[in-house]
Amino acid sequence: MLMGGPAMTLILGIDPGSRITGFGVVRDTGRGCEYVASGCIRTGNGELAERLQIVYRGVREVIQSYQPIMLGIEQVFMARNADSALKLGQARGAAIVAAAEAGLAVSEYTATQVKQAIVGTGAADKQQVQMMVMHLLKLTQKPQIDASDALAIALCHAHMRQSLIPHGLAGAKRRGGRLRL
Repeated sequence: MLMGGPAMTLILGIDPGSRITGFGVVRDTGRGCEYVASGCIRTGNGELAERLQIVYRGVREVIQSYQPIMLGIEQVFMARNADSALKLGQARGAAIVAAAEAGLAVSEYTATQVKQAIVGTGAADKQQVQMMVMHLLKLTQKPQIDASDALAIALCHAHMRQSLIPHGLAGAKRRGGRLRL
């Protein structure tokens, strides 16, 4: 087996938000993924700096609890409201810092890449993604939508790793859909 290969690798997926950040942890067995955990980090209505600190601490706690070795996170898209996009970017930053501090490899995916990997079309809606996440992970109950999105990001990362291993690129980092070696 390749060093650093997919066998029994824990992957953390993060769906960042300044109010609710979803997280999902899956175990990549090399033959598919198994559900480990998921949930939401709720920040409440405090000042932005306090909410970002809650995101950071929450992601750090998830990392300490489950010991993943890599993180998949959704990239910022330009929302209708520039202020919302900036806050989303700051929540992403808080999560990425927590992951980097713990030594996790970080990969970023667009929403379209995640939907394409999970549902087969980049135009899928949240409910379609949620249903495929349930099917792929053999879940009997619907995870909360933010947790479901985070699980989808973790599954997307596992899928991308699987497609890179035969090419000897499993250690490559993805950024903006391009490989960074």
